[in-house]
Amino acid sequence: MKKIIDSIKEDLKDSIKKQDNVKKSVYRFILSAIHNEEIKLGKELGEDEVLKLLIKQAQQRKDSIEAFEKANRDDLVQKESQELEIISQFLPEQVSEEKIKELAAKAISDTNAQSVKDLGKVMPLLMKQLGGKAEGKIVNKIVMELLN
Repeated sequence: MKKIIDSIKEDLKDSIKKQDNVKKSVYRFILSAIHNEEIKLGKELGEDEVLKLLIKQAQQRKDSIEAFEKANRDDLVQKESQELEIISQFLPEQVSEEKIKELAAKAISDTNAQSVKDLGKVMPLLMKQLGGKAEGKIVNKIVMELLN
């Protein structure tokens, strides 16, 4: 299986050849973020760590899109949406809400969670099972619904 970093580097080369400035800047930004994280941690990042970083980058774009929509900045919404689309191609396919509900119900029964107070028991177990294939906000919302 090809490493995520290698895929990003190949895509960067292609975007340079095709003179696609949007993709080129996003790939460079991602590689820079990976490099900075490696310097911060003092070691080369593994696939899981790169994936977490990409999820974080995607989440930042989603938050920016939300903020720009509230401010009626369609130009910036479009730019952030393009960047999110580029980053998303390296992320694992997202799990459906039905599957999350199924896993959440199992996690709730496994942890014997009775109320919203037990959310702290359920969420770590569930997020570990999902492994970056679902947004924390969505998972949290589903678990809250099931616990109420």
